[in-house]
Amino acid sequence: MIRAIALFAGLLLVGLFALLNWTAFATPTPLSLGVATVEAPLGLVMLGVVVFISLLFTVWAISLQASALLEGRRQTKELQAQRELADKAEASRFTELRGVLMSELSGVIQLHNETRALMINRMDRLQEASRATLEETSNTFSAYMGELEDRLEHSNLLPRQRVREEVLTTR
Repeated sequence: MIRAIALFAGLLLVGLFALLNWTAFATPTPLSLGVATVEAPLGLVMLGVVVFISLLFTVWAISLQASALLEGRRQTKELQAQRELADKAEASRFTELRGVLMSELSGVIQLHNETRALMINRMDRLQEASRATLEETSNTFSAYMGELEDRLEHSNLLPRQRVREEVLTTR
């Protein structure tokens, strides 16, 4: 914006200079074109060249600005398309990750359930084995006690069965 104002001020100063010296600008002088000589006002020719170059520069600046705007718009559209593509790719990666996590979680849950069932089965077997061992131990102990009682009865250290029963009932 400042450049445009400076350019406009410069052109305004050239125009003011030409207006103040209009008689010198309009005075015809002989001008050489290389192959011929022409009589024309040198100031007006130079002022025409300045106006032409200024118009040419203005058209060039406008075209440059327009091409920059078009390029910016094109890049913005391309960037938006790339952003949408990246968002879709990221969404598909999240969907794929969700699927992988769900399958892994299902596998972990299945493994947990299998391990739990195996542990319960093993605990049931251990409990049955413990029960059987306890029963066997109890039976063995009862057999030893019975054998001991028989030995003591045979050696006459214990009273006979009837006396023993009376002792037990009085307690």
